[in-house]
Amino acid sequence: MADLNLELKQLIIETLDLEDVEPADIIDDEPLFVDGLGLDSIDALEIGLMLQVNYGINLKSDNDETRQHFSSVNALAALVREHRQQQESA
Repeated sequence: MADLNLELKQLIIETLDLEDVEPADIIDDEPLFVDGLGLDSIDALEIGLMLQVNYGINLKSDNDETRQHFSSVNALAALVREHRQQQESA
């Protein structure tokens, strides 16, 4: 789990070009948007694209479930793990 969280943190930093942020600065269960890391809706679109490119995950931007997935690094990691399990059982 920790490896996936670290991988996601690094991808977020690279995708959003967060120059002054290190993976250790991103707390796994803190919000990514507004409070916490302070990301905005444009950042959400970029993270969505990153998830699609790196993990094959397609999300709808106007969905409440998507907002929950984007709530924290832990939530993103759970989404990736769930997607991987679905792919393995398909």
